Amino acid sequence: MKLNVKLFADGADKEGMLEMHANPLISGFTTNPTLMKVAGVKSYKSFAKDILTYIKDKPISFEVFSDDFKEMEKQAMEIGSWADNIYVKIPITNTKSESSFDLINRLSSKNIKVNVTAMMTVAQVQSVLPALTKGSGSYVSVFAGRIADAGFDPLPIMREVVDILQDYPSIELIWASPRELYNVVQANEIGCDIITATNDILRKLPTLGKDLDQFSLETVKMFYGDAKEAGYSI
Repeated sequence: MKLNVKLFADGADKEGMLEMHANPLISGFTTNPTLMKVAGVKSYKSFAKDILTYIKDKPISFEVFSDDFKEMEKQAMEIGSWADNIYVKIPITNTKSESSFDLINRLSSKNIKVNVTAMMTVAQVQSVLPALTKGSGSYVSVFAGRIADAGFDPLPIMREVVDILQDYPSIELIWASPRELYNVVQANEIGCDIITATNDILRKLPTLGKDLDQFSLETVKMFYGDAKEAGYSI
């Protein structure tokens, strides 16, 4: 199956990131503080600097982690200085629900590549576009998977953002938090620029377009083989 959507690997496990870096299908990387915590990262800066010695040729996003906008800006300037392929993730608001617009505006004006994250509505995307147009390139990350978790169909929202961004060629849409491989197909079909997924989803890419009868037979063989190996009897 031909894919026009760019595939980004989402994670903070060094071994897994390097595995995906070696995969020619992967065009970039995203991380966040939660993924770093799960991966056991102790030093944010040391982890990032180490990964950047390997991933030099593809975009990679690192997120600020303060709740104060002045401190966020300081962190963003520091993170952005580490390498030319870095996009700095800025949440759409802080934990007090205060808009990050002014911060995004300042960073874009300073030519920091920004990835605005944790967005789930069209209105949120529209609210930051005037700030992002000042930069040389940026991402808007819409968490389609979490929209679905809330019981809403993310496709109308994602389609509307795709249409809006036709007038903003320097801003790319990331389909974030996919829940299954089929989301890659959906993102591709609506013309989304990027989809970022965890390694467990990306490792399923070879199954795309697979003959379903053959896939069914392989599944039957798997169940049979596992039962035989386990030595089950009744």
